[in-house]
Amino acid sequence: MLLGAGVLVAVGAVGVTVALWPVGDTGPDTGSDTASTGAARSSDIPGATASAPDAARAPSVAAPSSTAPSRVYPLSRTPRTIPAVREHTPARGPGWRPASTARVVVTAGALADEGKLLAGELKMTYGGTAGARAGDVQLKLDRGQANKGAESYTLTVTNRRVTVAAPAEAGVFYGTRTLKQEVTGGSTAPEGVVRDRPAKERRGLMLDIARKHFTAGWIEDRIRELGDLKFNELGLHFSDDQGFRIASDSHPEVVSQQHLTKAEVRRILALAASRHITVVPEIDSPGHLGAVLAAHPDLQLTNAQGVAARGAIDISKPESAKIVDDLLNEYADLFPGASWHLGGDEYRALTVSSPAASYPQLAAAATEKYGSGAGVSDLATGWLNDRAATVRAHDRTAVRAWNDGFYQSSSVQPDKSIQVAYWTGKEIGARQPAGYLSAGRKVVNYNDEYLYYVLGQPNTFVYPTGERIYKQWTPRVLRGSSAVSSTYDDQILGGVFAVWCDLAGSQTQAQVAAGIRMPLRATVQKLWDPRTQPSLSWNRFKTLADRLD
Repeated sequence: MLLGAGVLVAVGAVGVTVALWPVGDTGPDTGSDTASTGAARSSDIPGATASAPDAARAPSVAAPSSTAPSRVYPLSRTPRTIPAVREHTPARGPGWRPASTARVVVTAGALADEGKLLAGELKMTYGGTAGARAGDVQLKLDRGQANKGAESYTLTVTNRRVTVAAPAEAGVFYGTRTLKQEVTGGSTAPEGVVRDRPAKERRGLMLDIARKHFTAGWIEDRIRELGDLKFNELGLHFSDDQGFRIASDSHPEVVSQQHLTKAEVRRILALAASRHITVVPEIDSPGHLGAVLAAHPDLQLTNAQGVAARGAIDISKPESAKIVDDLLNEYADLFPGASWHLGGDEYRALTVSSPAASYPQLAAAATEKYGSGAGVSDLATGWLNDRAATVRAHDRTAVRAWNDGFYQSSSVQPDKSIQVAYWTGKEIGARQPAGYLSAGRKVVNYNDEYLYYVLGQPNTFVYPTGERIYKQWTPRVLRGSSAVSSTYDDQILGGVFAVWCDLAGSQTQAQVAAGIRMPLRATVQKLWDPRTQPSLSWNRFKTLADRLD
C-alpha cells in the first residue's frame, strides 16, 4: 500500500518493509516516457518472485523486523535529458542532489573552468584538486576512454557522490551538462552509470548576422543555450549584400554602422571556448559581397550591357582577389580553430543561360588562366580553390563551401579537401547529395527543407518546426525528405540549423530566440543519438524541454 508520496509499505508475514524513493522522485511510473529515477518492482517486495536479472542485481537484505524496518531502494531509471543519453546502467541507491556544503573537485587543473562553472550553476563550492568526499562531484580526465572519442564521457552516481570522467575536457563538459539537467528543478541524479557520446562530430547553429544585426549579448545567450544542449559549433555569416558586421582594420570602409566590435567578438569567442564551441566564420564570395562592393564599386561585376550583377565581384580583376584575401587574412587572425566557411554560392554570372556571352571578361580570363575550352565555372572554381589556400595558410584544415559553389560543368575541380555544406537541390544543374558523397567528399547537412529558419518566410520557405525535425529528419536526409544510403554515414560530419535574415525586420531578437528553441532541441537530439526514432514521443519530448528550461 502507499502511505504518502515516495513511501511504499509492503506487509508480509514477518513484518513490514518500507521502500523510500530517492529525494525528488515520485514513485512508480505509469508511463514509459515519464522522467523518473526509478520505482519499486516486484523484486523489491519481500515474498515476491524476482526475475533472474533483478535477483542478480539486488543486494542481500536481512529479514525485516517489526521494530527495525530495512530501507530498500528501487532500481534507478535512465535520466531524461536533451539530448538523450546513449546508455545508462541502473543501480540501487539514493542518487545524488547538490548541496551547498558539498564541492566540485577536479583531478587536473585543466578542468578548473568546467569545475567552477558547474559549482556556480549548482550553488556548490569549487574545491580545486582536493580529494572527493561524500556529497562531492569529481571531474577527471581518463585517457583510457579515448577509444570512445574526445567528446565521450561516463557519469557515475554511487555512494552519494558523482564522478564525471572523459578522455578530454570537452567530454567532461558534456558530462556536467547531463548532471545539470538531471538535477534541474530539485530532481535527483539517478544511481548508476551513464556512458555517452555523440553520433555526429559537427552539431551547429548558424546565424546570419550580416542581414540583421544581433547584439553581442544575444549571441552570448545563444552560446550558453547551445553549450547546455551539447552543440559544438556556432557559424557567423557576417558579410553579405545588406551588411558587413564585424569591425575591420584592413578595410574599415566596408563595415556597416551597426556591427560587432573586435572586443565584443573576442568576448563571444572566449565564452564559446569555455563551452567547447567552435565559432565558424563565413565571408561569402564571389557572390553576396554587396556591402564590400558598396565601398568599392569599381570591383562590381557587370554584364556585356553594363548592368551590374547584384552582390557579385568581378573575379577577372586581380584587385578583387586582393581585397577578399585581405579580409580573410585579417579575420583568420581573429577567429581561432580549424574551421572556415568560404561561401561560394549563388554567383550571378553562373545563373544566366550563357555566362560566356553575358560576361565576356570572365570567359576571357578563364581561357587565359586555364587554356582553350575553359569556361566561367572553371574561373569560379579556381577562385574557390585560391580562397581555400588563403585560409589554409592559417592552419584552417576544415574548410567548407555551399554545394551550389561546386559546378558540374567545370573541368577545374574544387580541392578534394573542401567539405560540402549541402543546403539545396534547387540550383541550376543541381546535383544529388550522392554525387558528392560517391566522389568521396565530406558533407555537412544544412537541408533547407528542415534546417532553414528564414525570417519573413520569403519564396517557398516556412518556419521549420521542432516536431517535423524530430519525427522526419536525420543527418542522412540531406535533400528534401529522402535519406541517402547508410553506406555514406561516416562522410556526413553532422548538421547545422541555420537562421537567415532575408527580411530582417520580420522578427525581433526575442522572437528569433523563441522560434528556434524547439527546432534546436530536436536537431541536437538527432545529431547526438543515432536512432532514427527517439524513444520519447514528441509531446513528451516537448514537456521535457519545458521542464529543463
